[in-house]
Amino acid sequence: MAGEEQARWLVLVVRVPAEPSRHRVAVWRELRRTGAVPLGQGCWAVPEVPAFADRIARTQELAERGAGELIVLRAAGRDEADAARLAALFTEARQADWAEFIGDCGKFEAEIDKEIRIEKFTLAELEEEEQSLERLRRWHRDLTARDVFGSPGAAEAAQRLKSCASALAGYTDLVFRAIHQM
Repeated sequence: MAGEEQARWLVLVVRVPAEPSRHRVAVWRELRRTGAVPLGQGCWAVPEVPAFADRIARTQELAERGAGELIVLRAAGRDEADAARLAALFTEARQADWAEFIGDCGKFEAEIDKEIRIEKFTLAELEEEEQSLERLRRWHRDLTARDVFGSPGAAEAAQRLKSCASALAGYTDLVFRAIHQM
């Protein structure tokens, strides 16, 4: 890494009163959606890139709504080992996100296979499956936006999403064939 500029980080220090808990939960959920990695009690980190700016602003708004505050600090690892550890924590979190996404793709494909097996070729079921695929697409876009280091699972996830779209296209053909035969 010699000669390369170290990644810069934003450390988010969050303080929100314990009660009512809904404010703490809202802030926690927003930090998770942001892709921030927890460093300790009330302390999170994200790479300092424009992709996170809106989510950080939203987190600040939620903290303030709950009579709390968000302090945002710029940081870099003190040495290469620290910087590498921050990047590894962030990449591990993205890998976990991709693994969960890939698992849901498997569930989607299993659902399509089941509908074909039981010959449930209805427009209502097709609409439900289209909504499920759209949810996967939105989730994939969100994960891609926060995966700024390009985690290894991203390529497999993209391939699985294409496979889901292909499975739905096949199911769509079967539904329209069944409907037009009636």
